[in-house]
Amino acid sequence: MEREPEVTETNTHPRPQLVRTDWLDICGEWQFAFDRNDVGLTERWFAEAEPFDRTITVPYPPESKLSGVHEPDTPAVVWYRRSFTTPRPAADHRTLLHFGAVDYRARVWVNGQYVGSHEGGHTPFRFDVTQALVDTGDQTVVVCVEDRPDDVTQPRGKQTWAAEPHGIWYRRTTGIWQPVWLEDVPAIHVDELHWTPDPANARVGVEVRLSEHPSRPLRLRIRLRLGEGLLAEHTELVTGAYHRGDVAIAAARNAEDLAKLLWSPDHPTLLDASVTLLDADDVIDDVASYVGLRTVGIGDGRFLLNGQQAYPRLVLEQGYWPQSHLAAPSADALRREVELVKQLGFNGMRIHQKIEDPRFLYWCDRIGLLVWEEMPSAFEFEPATVDRLVREWLDVVRRDRSHPCVVTWVPFNESWGVRHLAEVPAQRHYATALYQLTKAIDPTRPVISNDGWEHTESDIWSVHDYAVRGDALRERYGSEAALTRTLRERRPTRRRVLLGEPEYRGQPVILSEFGGLSYAPEPGEHWFGYGTVSSVEEYESQLADLVDAVLDSAEIAGFCYTQLTDTEQERNGLLTEDREPKLPIERLRAIIGRPAAAVPAEEIDASRTAARRISDSDTGAGGDS
Repeated sequence: MEREPEVTETNTHPRPQLVRTDWLDICGEWQFAFDRNDVGLTERWFAEAEPFDRTITVPYPPESKLSGVHEPDTPAVVWYRRSFTTPRPAADHRTLLHFGAVDYRARVWVNGQYVGSHEGGHTPFRFDVTQALVDTGDQTVVVCVEDRPDDVTQPRGKQTWAAEPHGIWYRRTTGIWQPVWLEDVPAIHVDELHWTPDPANARVGVEVRLSEHPSRPLRLRIRLRLGEGLLAEHTELVTGAYHRGDVAIAAARNAEDLAKLLWSPDHPTLLDASVTLLDADDVIDDVASYVGLRTVGIGDGRFLLNGQQAYPRLVLEQGYWPQSHLAAPSADALRREVELVKQLGFNGMRIHQKIEDPRFLYWCDRIGLLVWEEMPSAFEFEPATVDRLVREWLDVVRRDRSHPCVVTWVPFNESWGVRHLAEVPAQRHYATALYQLTKAIDPTRPVISNDGWEHTESDIWSVHDYAVRGDALRERYGSEAALTRTLRERRPTRRRVLLGEPEYRGQPVILSEFGGLSYAPEPGEHWFGYGTVSSVEEYESQLADLVDAVLDSAEIAGFCYTQLTDTEQERNGLLTEDREPKLPIERLRAIIGRPAAAVPAEEIDASRTAARRISDSDTGAGGDS
């Protein structure tokens, strides 16, 4: 009997959208060494145990407490070493060594044999290490990582290039910061898997890339399920390494049934998928995945989800923990972060200057949150920067384009790395080219060329405005005429929102950063915030004033509040860095979740909900019908 792999709630696979049953986690305690003089390659540390005089807990960066190293002044070159036990695979199988993310450049050896390198601190990579494995005894993997803090041409996001955190930049994350794992795979196997939902035509597009070109035609069988019910089963002939096809979903032809299948934050329905590669009737490879049926788009100045107006209520997510920096302190912490955002009344988040762990996106898919995905910035414009950022960004889009939660791509933020967009044509070409290139890889989602201001070509006109009073926001965004003046003339951040004369194609205007309120710090404390209050009462009043001003605007199509948590010296979170709310969650939820004037239907929905609650109370019912 065939066994189909499953994604379970309690043990999320490090790659939740392409799961096999046979994999081995090799995180935990590794040997570790600083290479302050950069001599490890010359002295062949990859073949010696002696230089490794420390231990580190992977996947926590050495700057962090949870790593066990906790060295803020980590040198630019570090080394990892780990022995593990695994047999050589069967003759028709391979062993793959996976890294979730290593910042920034990694070279890898297994049993002293060089197996490959990777550049890019936020994207996964893997090597076929089969030929490097020994027949008996322990296997040893060695990783050399180079992460030069003063190299601002490498995409680094909010990691500081200085000795200490400053302004809005945090401590560094060097080296391995996402899971390391081994996987046993058939010689020819599914190497990449992508889904493109097409609910209007009652189908899902599927793209499969095999590890090699098949020597003879194979069959690809795809099954889609909702719970125990089989929705679709489809088999196609595969003749090359890349295959694209469509899976029809008969139930989606009925409009009422389709509504039950669609994914949204309120109803995050996911279809379980199995993909089986067959040679005649023999199973070659079998993987589990999932699909979210939904569409996103823009029109008439509004953000659209499944063809209907939606109002993104986002929060800025730095994805940074005090004990572990960019790495999550545990797999459970990833889920808890998503749950907290949902409990606060938001329906999404803008993940800021970070590419998140796929397990985090899995929980956004499963629990139901919209995600704006943003590339970590470099901070110097030159050809090397362009090459590095473009290559890594394409890896990001390729990795995450099947997640239904991801609804917007953001290659640049606030002109970071392209500080002279308004004056330098090359930088404008760069921003526009990344917009177009992203649309070429994924035409199904909105793309923002440069979030916050100085848009060259964007599907959403996003604005950053840290006004400290609601009256200022009402003045700038309270009417159509005021909004037009702000976009064209007022420069709320001293920079133009739109460069040139971009064509209006129904782009919504979303206030994608505002707020940033901080409690007054203790005397002598180093901190950062956009507006300061001195009491809980003042905090609540000013927060409500700012959010109300945005929600009262019929012109603003959505918002992103800065920010979810305090982070390092930034004290402008709704939660502390330990994830404790600064106001009761019920009060925060009431402020954030109030109906928006831009979506009249929200007022109707709120009235219906209130009426149902009154009716339930009168009749003694246990909840909404």
